[in-house]
Amino acid sequence: MNITGMQTLFVKEVRRFLRVPGQTVLSPLISTTLYFIVFGYSISTRVHEVEGSPYLHFIVPGLVFLGIANNAFLNSSSSLFITKIQGTVVDLLVAPLGPGELMAGFIGGAMVRGLVVGGLTWMVAGLFTGFSLPHAGVAAYFLLISSYVFSVLGMLAAVWAEKFEQINFFPTFVMLPLTFLGGVFYSVRELPAPWNTLSLFNPMVYMVEGLRYGMLGKSMYSPLFGASILAGVAVVATVVSYLVLRSGYRMKA
Repeated sequence: MNITGMQTLFVKEVRRFLRVPGQTVLSPLISTTLYFIVFGYSISTRVHEVEGSPYLHFIVPGLVFLGIANNAFLNSSSSLFITKIQGTVVDLLVAPLGPGELMAGFIGGAMVRGLVVGGLTWMVAGLFTGFSLPHAGVAAYFLLISSYVFSVLGMLAAVWAEKFEQINFFPTFVMLPLTFLGGVFYSVRELPAPWNTLSLFNPMVYMVEGLRYGMLGKSMYSPLFGASILAGVAVVATVVSYLVLRSGYRMKA
């Protein structure tokens, strides 16, 4: 394994988004904070508790998840796609980097961005709700697995896409509907049939509920069950991404 090359790519990815912190960190942080203020304070006057937690506290894990998912996906997808459009992907293909090293560099950088935004979101929300982590280890696991999964999905989207419009297909038509059906702002038990049953097949539900257990100590579903499902999703996404990169699908001229 080319450790030096992998570290170089990882550092390059981190520096890439840190060059424009206003766009890559501050902008999504402000957007997520507005969600918290608008949804939290407008709805909390009518809905005081959800699943035994004050509404303001209830939505914090979901908003942290939103920050992680969106930014991890955008970082890996935009970075790899731009290298394809500019033609500099050739430099990566001829470099002594295998599919595993490429994945580690791109995914690692995307995870850092997602976790930075998610962490800052939690800190901002903590100013209003207080800082508490009843199960810090569980929270850390779901933070990491969520950022990892969406970083891998971002890479797959970038490999598949040939136009900028195709990059936006996943966030708009896949991630957004699943996110709003994932219990970020409400309990999925409150959904009418058949949506409450179909939501059980939405991996985002288990990501949000896992974070909710780690941050609030309460969850509708067993965190162990959710952790197992997400581990399976991560393994499948990793294998698919590795095989796609190794085959050179839509990467080689």
